[in-house]
Amino acid sequence: MKASQSFLVTLKEAPADAEVVSHQLMVRAGLIRKLSAGIYSYLPLGLRVIRKVENIIREEMNRAGAIELLMPIVQPAELWQETGRWEKMGPELLRIQDRHQRDFIIQPTSEEVITDLARAEIKSYKQLPINFYQIQTKFRDERRPRFGIMRGREFTMKDAYSFDCDTAGLKRSYDAMFAAYTQIFKRMGLQFRAVTADNGSIGGSGSQEFHVIAETGEDTIVYCPSSDYAANLEAAESLPLLPQRDIPSVALEKVATPEQVQCEKVAHFLGLPLQQTVKSLLLAADQANGPAQLFMVLLRGDHDLNEIKASKVPGLAQFRFASEAEVLAACESTPGYIGPIGLKLPVTIIADRTVANMTDFVCGANEAGYHFKGVNWGRDLPETSIFDLRNAVAGDPSPDGQGLVDICRGIEVGHVFMLGTQYSTAMKCTYLDAQGKAQPLVMGCYGIGVTRLLGAAIEQGHDGRGIIWPVSMAPFEIVICPMNYDRSELVRAAADNLYAELHAAGVDVVLDDRGERPGVMFADWELIGVPFRVVVGARGLKDEVVEFQERSELEAQLIPLADITKYIVTTVNAAKNRISE
Repeated sequence: MKASQSFLVTLKEAPADAEVVSHQLMVRAGLIRKLSAGIYSYLPLGLRVIRKVENIIREEMNRAGAIELLMPIVQPAELWQETGRWEKMGPELLRIQDRHQRDFIIQPTSEEVITDLARAEIKSYKQLPINFYQIQTKFRDERRPRFGIMRGREFTMKDAYSFDCDTAGLKRSYDAMFAAYTQIFKRMGLQFRAVTADNGSIGGSGSQEFHVIAETGEDTIVYCPSSDYAANLEAAESLPLLPQRDIPSVALEKVATPEQVQCEKVAHFLGLPLQQTVKSLLLAADQANGPAQLFMVLLRGDHDLNEIKASKVPGLAQFRFASEAEVLAACESTPGYIGPIGLKLPVTIIADRTVANMTDFVCGANEAGYHFKGVNWGRDLPETSIFDLRNAVAGDPSPDGQGLVDICRGIEVGHVFMLGTQYSTAMKCTYLDAQGKAQPLVMGCYGIGVTRLLGAAIEQGHDGRGIIWPVSMAPFEIVICPMNYDRSELVRAAADNLYAELHAAGVDVVLDDRGERPGVMFADWELIGVPFRVVVGARGLKDEVVEFQERSELEAQLIPLADITKYIVTTVNAAKNRISE
């Protein structure tokens, strides 16, 4: 393509509402323009990147045996009512009515629609296994859209849905999709990790997320540098940090701790390590009738509650933090001094794994200005239920026993789920097995955020000059920048000839024929992030050389004009092969 035939609209400054680098650079490079909060138009350069991402996804999905189809963006409410998600989904689900006051939704995902299709078309085990996928627009009405396309309301997603006879078949389909996703992100040249994840609102028996590693990522990833273990913070298992409980060595003692309402301050005031303190959190689970059921969660003073883990404790699926009135009623104290000893109302005590092995610890005394020292299980507190309740921290033992975990940030770009029969049972989606008996189809679902990948790649690859695209995602693989293209016949002829040769060789090349000054040309293409640049100038042509430079390099190299086409083709192909290994 020639630049004069494209649509280049670069900006020197980013809009004031652009909070993250990817948003700033996508606007400045002319990839997107904002229409409304969380809704963007993709300009030609942005669309070129999207199409390259989609092509990689299609090639790998097809290679894995998935079959592409296309489902509607607008879906009838009846399907979502069958699964119960019409009521369960919050305001992120955009509900609409047609002229006949019939309820519909703008799809955030398509489990219901694909299950409806399967129950109508799949009748026999002989049709299984099968895996359908689509690349389609989605809409989720985010409360506060932010970070450009990273947390938008309208976006493009690849979603796939597998159907199998049994759990063993689902595992094979899941593994095939996991392998396909791994290859997709390798081909895109992204540094990523697959992590164990929570299933969230989709449901199912197991899932893994794919995260692009970036310091600006919203998600926290717990991983072991010496093994393959990795998990989202929400799902990362936290082993007990004490191998066993020691014998108590001190008596229980109530001590004054005036105005010390945080574990850090209490520990400092008493001259004890923070790891000797226990924080008490009062949670409430509302009941259909009567007062809420109260739970007190005990964590070591230097640990934080993992709310996802807590929600999986029996009775706490829909918990909330207790109100001030509930705290006063149960503990006769204000937060900061509450603890598990001497409660005034029935409260279920649950302890984190590490707390369960602590001895001689400090906790609130349920009296303002006082704490207990020397608290021990069995003697001062009855033994209680034990759960993994805390967030993992760097230096924890890895759950696979292969070392210590570390923490990094990531941007979720893909998610694979083992759904099982959750949707097929709710929607009566069955097939006839070899004995002619009706069985529920066993499902998996697999998503990739297509447009989100653009933002994630930029968050991972950029510098002070602009975007640094991986060659497989870039809008163009190489740009030819001719000096005085509109005034020098020699330069124009050499640039046009190189452009024609590269185009014939299958290189995705753009020729900047705008006649702009060198500084303007270089700044534009560095901002846009084209991986390679060749500069054709009259001075170099006299010596029969041109300048070749990689986007991530600071210095150019001189390449003989006679060799440049072969050199570029070899370099571009080598870059593609390198990132896919």
